[in-house]
Amino acid sequence: MKKDNLIVDKSKVFALKVIELYKFLTSEKKEFVLSKQLLRSGTSIGANARESIRAQSTADFYAKLTISLKEAEETAYWLELLNESGYIDNDMFKSLYSNCEELIRILVKILKNIK
Repeated sequence: MKKDNLIVDKSKVFALKVIELYKFLTSEKKEFVLSKQLLRSGTSIGANARESIRAQSTADFYAKLTISLKEAEETAYWLELLNESGYIDNDMFKSLYSNCEELIRILVKILKNIK
């Protein structure tokens, strides 16, 4: 059984929400380009955070979490585009966007503490 890890746990929950949104966008809205970008970046946050658990050094750990942060920022951008183009409504946007912003804040805090 794995030990609790805030960023890994929260990013996995977020990834599952992104997957649900991707399913909605492709089946209901027939949107395939932005949603695929969102799926890729939104699930990559957690994948890199999870990979950081087995980092070979502090520098490797830092690099993996930096990638997670960059992916989170990219995800925020895709969410903004999906909202502003009318593919997702404000309620859907606010819910996911606030989760994404929370991940960004956590990652920034972790990275600042490493330096």
